[in-house]
Amino acid sequence: MASVEAVNEGVAIHGSINKQAQKILTPEATAFLALLHRSFNATRKNLLQRRAIRQAELDKGVLPDFLPETKHIRENDAWKGAPPAPGLVDRRIEITGPTDRKMVVNALNSNVWTYMADFEDSSAPTWDNMINGQINLYDAIRKQVDFKQGEKEYKLRTDRILPTLIARARGWHLDEKHFTVDGEPISGSLFDFGLYFFHNAQELVNRGTGPYFYLPKMESHLEARLWNDVFNLAQDYIGMRRGTIRGTVLIETITAAFEMDEIIYELRDHSSGLNCGRWDYIFSVIKKFRQNPNFVLPDRSAVTMTVPFMDAYVRLLIKTCHRRGVHAMGGMAAQIPIKDNKEANDAAMNNVRQDKLREVRAGHDGTWVAHPVLASIAAEVFNKHMPTPNQLFNRREDVHVTANDLLNMNMPGKITEEGIRKNLNIGLGYMEGWLRGIGCVPINYLMEDAATAEVSRSQLWQWCRHGVKTAEGKTVDKAYAQRLLKEQTDELASKAPKGNKYHLAAQYFSSQITGEDYADFLTSLLYNEITSVGPAAKL
Repeated sequence: MASVEAVNEGVAIHGSINKQAQKILTPEATAFLALLHRSFNATRKNLLQRRAIRQAELDKGVLPDFLPETKHIRENDAWKGAPPAPGLVDRRIEITGPTDRKMVVNALNSNVWTYMADFEDSSAPTWDNMINGQINLYDAIRKQVDFKQGEKEYKLRTDRILPTLIARARGWHLDEKHFTVDGEPISGSLFDFGLYFFHNAQELVNRGTGPYFYLPKMESHLEARLWNDVFNLAQDYIGMRRGTIRGTVLIETITAAFEMDEIIYELRDHSSGLNCGRWDYIFSVIKKFRQNPNFVLPDRSAVTMTVPFMDAYVRLLIKTCHRRGVHAMGGMAAQIPIKDNKEANDAAMNNVRQDKLREVRAGHDGTWVAHPVLASIAAEVFNKHMPTPNQLFNRREDVHVTANDLLNMNMPGKITEEGIRKNLNIGLGYMEGWLRGIGCVPINYLMEDAATAEVSRSQLWQWCRHGVKTAEGKTVDKAYAQRLLKEQTDELASKAPKGNKYHLAAQYFSSQITGEDYADFLTSLLYNEITSVGPAAKL
């Protein structure tokens, strides 16, 4: 192989590198990142172009269907995914959250089975957030993450085995502009995966688990194939047995829902199942069909997991996973305890309990929570109804889901001014936090991340684009949307601390809610506001 120095020719780091960052951005690690970029970036860009071509077809009214060219994969009962890896046999409760040091310690101390450490939707990808997150996970894996903040000490517990760690890299669409190779920014996916894998893969295996990942935002099995190629190269590069890596794919786009079998098939030696990314899935349905008046949805609160298209998606995911011998993970409970209102808190916690009961009865093998308090509620439900480590034996052969089922938008519900204002508040609240470098924001006792902000933005765009009438009889148009946006912005800004970024958020949001311009992702739209690209540092 070429020397590290030779591979690093053409690599430039445009973010600050302190002593801690040097522990992560070693010459050997940056050479590995450069190798990943040079090997896979052209394919990644081609796949992103395929997304644009697919969107143009959808805009013309072409609806997705199961692929005729992969029918032989779907109909072949013989192939399976990989057997569950060490630490992933029982994953009934998974806590998720960003990779700041406090969150890492608190998550690993929670009474959960795994912790999904998130570089994606619950993290704002500032250079410091991404690098510090890598440092924090590096230290946590080696049990040297304890720290003191003021008078409070944060220490990893020693009275039990810690939850299995799973890292979520950014989606294929996001760049990491602070790290360039041959003048091009590296993919955020390859940056997050590469640093975590290079430094921690062998250490994780030595400690009894392995390098495990959540893979977000995929829109086709070809994107899963790219991840599989990345995994194979990475394992070969460090001399690790192929199949040691595991990837759980979030099915959070409507197009991926038609390719679940194929996605598992592409990753099969590395597959650890699929997950119902519910909010991103709703966002994808609106986004992909935003030009089609037949896909206008009511207020977000009416789009529950029991409406036809969501129920079909869940049932198909569980059946597909269990047929292939891999885990079918449930969705997020985003509630935050309401400390000053017992009645409201009891109602919120009961909603969590009912949601988890629906999941375990449907056949899910585990579920997500955003807060440690919710872990005990979810565990109580899953322990009672799933005495086994998982439900892979529950094949759900009673399920028969068609393309029409996945596209069935019939549901009760109205579009209301209250729903419009809630969407504006969530979008503004999330974007304002993101512009300050915060990727998950508590709003009305829910932990909101990029997915829920995307639902809010996309619904507003869709309602304006199609000129829908609210339940109050008002036609949603550009003037109405902008007036409500100004009212909500002024109200939120007046109540927030001085120096808040609500008006900056509103500048960006105003272009996204009128049925005209539509950015591919809010995070892409805002990214330049939180980058700190400087002159290239010497490696």
